[in-house]
Amino acid sequence: MNGVHDLGGLDGLGAVDPPPEEPVFYSEWEKRVFAMFVPALSAGINLDQFRHGIERMHPVEYLAGRYYEHWLHTIEGGLVERGIIDEQELEERTRHFLENPDAPLPEVENAEQTDAFLQVYKAGASTRRESDTEPRFAAGDQVRVVNINPTGHTRSARYLRGKTGVVERVYEAFVFPDTNARDEGENPEPVYSVRFDAAEVWGADGGGERHTIYFDLWEPYLESA
Repeated sequence: MNGVHDLGGLDGLGAVDPPPEEPVFYSEWEKRVFAMFVPALSAGINLDQFRHGIERMHPVEYLAGRYYEHWLHTIEGGLVERGIIDEQELEERTRHFLENPDAPLPEVENAEQTDAFLQVYKAGASTRRESDTEPRFAAGDQVRVVNINPTGHTRSARYLRGKTGVVERVYEAFVFPDTNARDEGENPEPVYSVRFDAAEVWGADGGGERHTIYFDLWEPYLESA
């Protein structure tokens, strides 16, 4: 979908200038939200639905919120939508801890989820899938990013739509985010690393021949140029 979450190419936001010694977590509560990721997946929120939940945030809240506030928003929303937690109960518990900040937090031990969390933390959670589909494009092919403006989730960056590039590398098949976010199946599709000239993407003042952009794109996002 189109929104402020797709920040690539937007003007007026200034340079990305992280501190040289940026901490992994700025606050203790962020550690807890990070640990909620695997339980959220176990409750039925897949990775693309997790991302789409963040995209559905109000633009002001998204831009003003911190990274793990985005995570907390999509976890809460996803669990409420699936009936895992009750919205009224969530509000009551939130009010309780706001009024009683020193109240002890509930502690739950789940060895299976702990093990799953450590596996994801150490090795990641690849969405590569086996597929009999032969890639439509090959390295060296000239392709154009299909100009789409979906209301749902997509990993096709807005600033690349309609732009022409060259396939640099062909990957294996991976879960297609657009359908996975809508509960319409994983539908694995080949993924390509596509090379774009900066001038093609940003115009003559966008870096010219000094810069090249590489972007990984699923096959349905591409057409032959």
